Amino acid sequence: MDRADIDRVAARIAAANRNRERFRPLRGADAPANLDDAYRIQERVDRLLGGADGSAGHKIALTSKAVRELCGIDTPAYGALPAAGVRRSPDMLPDMLPAVLPAVLKASAFVRLGLEFELAVTMGRDAPPGDAPWDRESIADRVAHCAPAFETVDDRGADYADLDAASVVADRCWCAGAVLGPPSAAWRGLDLAAAAVALTWNGEIVDRGTAGASMGHPFEGLAWVANHLAARGRTLAAGEIVLTGSALATRFPEPGDEIAYAVEGLGEARVRIAA
Repeated sequence: MDRADIDRVAARIAAANRNRERFRPLRGADAPANLDDAYRIQERVDRLLGGADGSAGHKIALTSKAVRELCGIDTPAYGALPAAGVRRSPDMLPDMLPAVLPAVLKASAFVRLGLEFELAVTMGRDAPPGDAPWDRESIADRVAHCAPAFETVDDRGADYADLDAASVVADRCWCAGAVLGPPSAAWRGLDLAAAAVALTWNGEIVDRGTAGASMGHPFEGLAWVANHLAARGRTLAAGEIVLTGSALATRFPEPGDEIAYAVEGLGEARVRIAA
């Protein structure tokens, strides 16, 4: 695709997001020829929709083999984390004590809100392209904090029987933001691959797993993001947040739901869904 095609398709995707239109795969003249084209479109969409706040960091998507097969791809995918969609939970009171109430998300702000259950990493030092390739051991030295987190996704009512990876990538991998639990340096004393995770929905534990369910270890996803950026001459920078992949299946909450996602040794993130 040439620059004019990239700009045209990106403008269409940005308009569909602003107008809350149902997600539709890119077909015909709009279809990216390959993933490189899809990422070029994604970058343009980010600029069109990012606003003054821009990006707070990065996410890895399609970490599940089943989802990759659904989308016809054999690799994970990358998306930016929009700063405007990042929240903290539990919210902090003026005296800096954790509030009883969780962060609140309005369902009406999304076409269809989905939650994914992740370990969020905050980088303490740059991971520049000159030091690539990264692996989970080498990238760990650059990590400052980890936290349980919800990724907020908006699939805009997508038909999962009619998906392809390039269309999802071009549409920013549906990333709408994140709700981050309290940051902790205690991850250094944990076996993150085996750390237990638990999802509580309206007071009942509805799912359990381990933080390593995504790619075997959360830092595998982190290293993949660093290498994806490095291949494009970009640095994974200190202070940036990386969502490392969901440990549990995506769920779609309804107004009134209260949800907590806990990672053993790192606390929990909490959210309440309003209308």
